Amino acid sequence: MPIIILVEPQLGENIGTAARAMANFGLAEMRIVNPRDGWPNERARGAASRADHVIDGITVYDTAAEAVADLGFVYATTARSREMAKAVVGPEEAAARCASLSRDGVRTGILFGRERWGLTNDEVALADEIVTLPVDPTFASLNIAQAVLILSYEWRKASVGADLPFAATEGSPPASKEDVLRLMAHLEEALDAVNYFRPEEKKPVMTRNLLNIFQKAQLSDQEVRTLRGVVAALEVGPLSPEEIAARRRAKSERKAAAKAAQAAASGDDDAAETAN
Repeated sequence: MPIIILVEPQLGENIGTAARAMANFGLAEMRIVNPRDGWPNERARGAASRADHVIDGITVYDTAAEAVADLGFVYATTARSREMAKAVVGPEEAAARCASLSRDGVRTGILFGRERWGLTNDEVALADEIVTLPVDPTFASLNIAQAVLILSYEWRKASVGADLPFAATEGSPPASKEDVLRLMAHLEEALDAVNYFRPEEKKPVMTRNLLNIFQKAQLSDQEVRTLRGVVAALEVGPLSPEEIAARRRAKSERKAAAKAAQAAASGDDDAAETAN
């Protein structure tokens, strides 16, 4: 995996947020060159948001040349042309190259410049290739942590893959066509009762449109049951205040009974444990 090298970072917070960005995507080794506020820096640790393994492993160098001396391939990041005879690539290609070289046992690194003005030409000259980001040229400056985040993300995709950490929660199975048609028949009956289909000769087109809506939605079994309940509730019509109050009381009583049963079961378990 590539080593992230920050050249003369001014703010500890930028070191910390860059470390956090690295940790998000599995990078662990950072080097810093002549940090303005010295090292260690508690502001860096605070900004790292528990990426302590990156912060604790940081090594400090006096010059960029010393920081890259043991590396086999180095990229320099820059937002502007340096008119050097070096290949210029985007973040995706750079990350893929780093991943490939790492698999071959070659140690790689990526140089990031100062917050205000980046890398010097002499520092860029230390690199094998230049990596630049496809930013808006009228506002090309990125925060160090932002640039580190983008390169780290691309490296993660190139080396580990783009698999997401979790999938959609598995829900109810798809509804059968028979159940969807029954829902449609139920809805049609309810709409007929309120004289929805007007004029009558348009009813076939209107019912077909409603059925198409259901089919495009690819309803689950649970969703069909829910919609059947909605239609049934509409068929009943509005409840009187007394009916609403009665339903609420019944619901409260069911909850209280369930809670009492749960408490009783818990008491039985405690008694059994005591007896044992």
